[in-house]
Amino acid sequence: MTVKSRGRLYYGWIVVAVVFLALLVSAGVRAAPTVLINPLETELGWGRATISFAVSIGLLLYGLSGPVAGWLMDRFGPKLLTLAGLAVIGGSTLAGATVTELWQLNLFWGVLSGVGTGVVAPVLGATVANRWFFERRGLVLGIFGAAASAGQLVSVPALMWLVVAVGWRQGVLYLAIATFAIIIPVLLFMRDDPTRMGLRPYGEPRSTAQDSPAPEPRTALADVGEDDEPERGGVLRRAVRAPEFWLLSGSFFICGASSNGIIGVHFIPHSIDHGIPEVTAAGVLALMGAMNFVGTIASGLLTDRYDPRKLLAVYYFLRGLSLLLLPFVTEFAGLAVFAIFFGLDYIATVPPTVALVADRFGRMNVGTVFGWVFFSHQLGAALASYLGGVARDSLGDYTAAFITAGLLAVMAALMALLVRRAAPPTGARGSRRALGLDPVLS
Repeated sequence: MTVKSRGRLYYGWIVVAVVFLALLVSAGVRAAPTVLINPLETELGWGRATISFAVSIGLLLYGLSGPVAGWLMDRFGPKLLTLAGLAVIGGSTLAGATVTELWQLNLFWGVLSGVGTGVVAPVLGATVANRWFFERRGLVLGIFGAAASAGQLVSVPALMWLVVAVGWRQGVLYLAIATFAIIIPVLLFMRDDPTRMGLRPYGEPRSTAQDSPAPEPRTALADVGEDDEPERGGVLRRAVRAPEFWLLSGSFFICGASSNGIIGVHFIPHSIDHGIPEVTAAGVLALMGAMNFVGTIASGLLTDRYDPRKLLAVYYFLRGLSLLLLPFVTEFAGLAVFAIFFGLDYIATVPPTVALVADRFGRMNVGTVFGWVFFSHQLGAALASYLGGVARDSLGDYTAAFITAGLLAVMAALMALLVRRAAPPTGARGSRRALGLDPVLS
């Protein structure tokens, strides 16, 4: 028998809805710099590489905040961290509307925005999905990934329209107000853990909850080879000894570089460079977000049914092909086709990556381990964001940057195929069931 709702809505779905809203507004703020690059160039006279550097600071701290936030969520629960993250996002966005000096850009749109959005980020979604759901985790992760798409879908064209209509400062002010508004449903409806409400994770077998001991975070990495000495070292120390950690981190580094870093920051400037009007370029990026929404939900469903390694390989390979072709696509129709194709796997990589982290290192350790895997994603995004701006200023276009990103994506496809989902069980604590891991094929 499994734990599912009996004629009532399982409360975990309410938590999913609240977290979706938080992730949506966080993604909207994170996507805002791509709209602001050209207005900042025009009003304040800063170069594209200079602006991209501030964005890179934000992307880097967005990723670095993930492991810390995951560690804190594993210990204090995700609700408190979500409230704090939204408060920082709202405050930094509000202050970002007043920028006149470069240090202010680096502080508000770089440091503070990066830290805030790094808390309300995929690590939050991974933690909530694995706490509340035994079944349907892939679907829930797909929904959370789609929140980032929806944030881009809503905020980018809306902010661009506001920039044209009332100016970028007023548009950013409205974005800050929207962020503060999301604090209310989080405060009222979000809960940290199903056990605090007398519930178990959705779909969890009763026999697992009743007959098996509760998994300890320290022992969930027994398949890494530490099952005989669970007290020695922390979760991360044992994880970094597994080659799968580095394969997942390396492929996710490339994911960040080829998505958030080069496309998320430079796609609109690239389009404007080729004569596409600002609002139209934002509309193309919104189309990408719409396709991303579809692709991420579909990826979550596929992750529940198929080998996530093969899914990742397909996603990265197709992404690589699209990036290799992008330098030769400069008309509106071609860019729209690219947006559809690229959008389908923009964040589709998240559900299978989180699933592999949970399978390999334990569901109770997802916040900590995926936090560092996600940091590698944002490190790649930060480098690609800055180097993309440097390439544009130095070479006059983005051709070299796009081709490099495409080749790296093909490399990530090969890395994904090398990941093992689980090591053979060893020792008295080798049972995956006792460790709280889902049964998977190795």
